Amino acid sequence: MKTTLKLEELALFGLSIYLFTRLDFAWWYFPAFILLPDIGMIGYAFGARIGALTYNLFHHKGLAVIVLLLGYWIGNDWVALIGIILFGHASMDRIFGYGLKYPDHFKNTHLGVIGE
Repeated sequence: MKTTLKLEELALFGLSIYLFTRLDFAWWYFPAFILLPDIGMIGYAFGARIGALTYNLFHHKGLAVIVLLLGYWIGNDWVALIGIILFGHASMDRIFGYGLKYPDHFKNTHLGVIGE
């Protein structure tokens, strides 16, 4: 099952790259911005509960899709880019086993415990 989930996330990451190519940005924007959603980890400086909240906010695919669709709807490529980066980053993280966090510990995710 793990392999199937990773392949699914790989396909979704590929979708994010495709969606990015539909926007009018230089190619280097994608690799330059793809790690920015990890800024959500700053919340862990204030404890595991706040950290999980901020991390999950920046890694939630539903929110990423809403931002992306909002960008398309209002005709703002920058907003669409933010949605694509959030979506692509979340998929990339899940390929490597980093899921949404539970509030008790950074390593405890919806995909299981990181490192086990």
